[in-house]
Amino acid sequence: MRASLRARRTVLGTLAFLSGCLSVLPAWAQTASYPVTGAQRATAQQVAARGVPLAELSPSAPDTYVVQRGDTLWGISGMYLQRPWRWPELWGMNLQAIPNPHLIYPGQTLYLEKVDGYARLRTSRAGSGEGETVRVSPRTRYDSLANTALPTLKPHLIEPFLVEPLVVDELTLSQAPRLVATTEERVLMASGDRAYALGPQGNPLVLAPQVPREYRVFRNATPMKDPASGEILGYEAQYVGRAELVRGQAVESTPDGKGGTTLDVIPATVDLRAAKEEIRAGDRLLPVPPPGYTSYTPRAPQVPVDARVVSLYGSTAVAYAAQNQVIAINKGARDGVEAGHVLTVLTQGQRIRDKTDEQRPTIRLPSEANGTAMVFRTFDRVSYVLLLQVEQGVRVGDRLVNPQ
Repeated sequence: MRASLRARRTVLGTLAFLSGCLSVLPAWAQTASYPVTGAQRATAQQVAARGVPLAELSPSAPDTYVVQRGDTLWGISGMYLQRPWRWPELWGMNLQAIPNPHLIYPGQTLYLEKVDGYARLRTSRAGSGEGETVRVSPRTRYDSLANTALPTLKPHLIEPFLVEPLVVDELTLSQAPRLVATTEERVLMASGDRAYALGPQGNPLVLAPQVPREYRVFRNATPMKDPASGEILGYEAQYVGRAELVRGQAVESTPDGKGGTTLDVIPATVDLRAAKEEIRAGDRLLPVPPPGYTSYTPRAPQVPVDARVVSLYGSTAVAYAAQNQVIAINKGARDGVEAGHVLTVLTQGQRIRDKTDEQRPTIRLPSEANGTAMVFRTFDRVSYVLLLQVEQGVRVGDRLVNPQ
């Protein structure tokens, strides 16, 4: 079966992706009053049109490549480029297209076009006049082609973190509905158990149209402190499971035996659908957010970034994070950090005693490039980052900067 996709690319106010720190308008602030000159706009458009210099290509970049199942955008970027974060330039992608990248599917053939010292990647041969062609295998069950588009990263590496980490303000969890009991008065609860929950005063947990039924269960709210300033950037809630609301909270009147009645608050009923660890009374419920768009284009930030590692996700007992692990940094959406941004990880230079000086002063060694990481989830002042490749363990306080 052959399914043809003819690309419809709109060039409206295009600001091409530029490697490094060009003074162009970042996507998160397109409505702000940032001055963009006509010359800057023209330069951005020219870069998008011509691609990347041939010197930027990987020595083993293939002239043609058939996309395979299991490929990722990051993997293909590394196949073609020495610096994979320049992928939007190779693809000729303007800034408006970055949040919704050109989709690449298993079965497509990619063609590397080289003209006048520059390279561009296409899904059809130059001058062929053909649209984008995708070869898909016959299936009994219909699947949307959009659902088969390549992910940016291996899904299993980041999917849990797209719902698990939650950065909240100080009051969000304390004002959320809480689990109060189980059917058998057990201390610990697991998947498949039934439990009871109460909403905060004045905001009962009810079962009604337009009210969420699926909830995530969280515990604690650990402060996330900026390693440099000590300022609290937010509170990281610990994800412990999922629950479904099956019966809403109610108020019932009960005879008190003296001719009167007593009003009893009856907790809502929830069924625990999944548990990452034991769930306890006192844990909090927050609605499951709607599915987000998780396919993003690897690229360098449009703004200068100088971030610090705030925490290593998943364990407080581990001092170093390794490749394919997740860290949190002290920059977020308000700093212009976006999902898909690629950063260079720098080791924190150690302090040593200078034994070559009679006074034995303490000096700090310079930071050194340690690897590459990609932002995949952002909050206001904090972002979660996947370590794509590192040579040494990453620790709290290490820096992440624009790719080098």
